[in-house]
Amino acid sequence: QVQLVESGGGLVQSGGSLRLSCAASGSIASMYVMGWHRQAPGKERELVAAMPRIGSANVADSVKGRFAISRDNAKNTVYLQMNNLKPEDTAVYYCNAAGTWQESGYWGQGTQVTVSS
Repeated sequence: QVQLVESGGGLVQSGGSLRLSCAASGSIASMYVMGWHRQAPGKERELVAAMPRIGSANVADSVKGRFAISRDNAKNTVYLQMNNLKPEDTAVYYCNAAGTWQESGYWGQGTQVTVSS
């Protein structure tokens, strides 16, 4: 089992910044990919950014240039720095950890990000 605990969500004005953190614990040795997904009301969950233990990140086009994902393998933590936030970024953000890019893996409880216009 893997446990994921997210933090850092909140309410911010358009153009503002937030930093999300996700700390992993448990059987994490096999968790090759860690990342963030989001789900807005009435929409499907979508990938925001994900990063393998070694290698390049996969970042959604809608957030490229504004969001950056980073990973501290020693701390088993993944971060999402979100800059120039827009109202359309409002969603529940979920941390994810998986053994491969194809697996659904484990999910955190989610953290709400609300961007006001």
